Amino acid sequence: MKESKLQKAAARFGKGIATVTPLGDGLIHHSYHAKYTDSKPVVLQCINRTAFLQPENIIHNYQLLTIAIADSKGATKIPALQQTAQNKFFWIDEDDDFWRATEYIENSFSPAVLSRPDQAYEAAKCFADLTKDLTSVDMEKMEVIIPDFHNIETRYLQFEDSIKKAHISRLLKATHVISEMRDRSALRAKYQEIAASDLFLTRVMHHDCKINNVLFEKDTNKAICAVDLDTTMPGKFFSDLGDMVRTMACTVDENSVAWEDIDVKKDFYNAILHGYLSGLGEQLTDVEKENIQFAGQLVTYMQCLRYVTDFLNNDTYYRTKYPEQNLNRALNQLILLEKLEEFKAG
Repeated sequence: MKESKLQKAAARFGKGIATVTPLGDGLIHHSYHAKYTDSKPVVLQCINRTAFLQPENIIHNYQLLTIAIADSKGATKIPALQQTAQNKFFWIDEDDDFWRATEYIENSFSPAVLSRPDQAYEAAKCFADLTKDLTSVDMEKMEVIIPDFHNIETRYLQFEDSIKKAHISRLLKATHVISEMRDRSALRAKYQEIAASDLFLTRVMHHDCKINNVLFEKDTNKAICAVDLDTTMPGKFFSDLGDMVRTMACTVDENSVAWEDIDVKKDFYNAILHGYLSGLGEQLTDVEKENIQFAGQLVTYMQCLRYVTDFLNNDTYYRTKYPEQNLNRALNQLILLEKLEEFKAG
């Protein structure tokens, strides 16, 4: 992104001369650390309008979350939204790009990978505490940011639709993944059971529980807060726990093509489970606890569907660095799913 464009955006959320540098490696938004000579630093983000069609709704929900967390008087905190000189929490530039800024939390870091099980425990408890401290949110007032975001049945239908429209060259390359996705009707049935039953409660969930969405304190290595709350909205228990299992308990990340190295790290899996239950266990129903082992399988299956669907759709959603990266991501997730299906916790 051009420096002049970044400087214009940074000037809306701070005072003085701004130094703007890239922050993180997210697949969706462009994120930056903006340091100013005359005001506090911020996290500056250009929101992906392809993924988020109505970014104003993100701001609306964030304000609801801020109020609920303050009312809860719990341990949870979230970075404060920053206002422009016009007292708005966002700015739209001349290219119709949507910008927002949040508080930059000093003495913190966001790990790209986990190095120890206790970090997994901390992250899981952090996400669980977030949901627990958002129980006062009136979910009817929340905007649905991405409809059917973790609706596995919808993702499957999108997958089948992409097969009908895909170019033959991409179809041939994806044959194995397509077959494996179609063969897992039992997982789709499990999702339908969860979605339909009142024994699986609807709560406010983060919906993007990767380790780089948790800030840790540099000195203590303790979790400070969850970040990137754009997809925080009503959902089911499997979403956050499953995404943590998928992204934190795997031996490699989702971009790896070292197929033989993909496996489940038992100590990390158990740490995630214990951390999540320590934060939210008292609120989970007995039926949710009985089905907890399906969380990782469901989200990994869903993510595999999403990657292969995007590959078949000519890579229109996830940013890629080479032509078949989304297909390789799907293969990575398929292998992880197979490992999770064989895995025994404890």
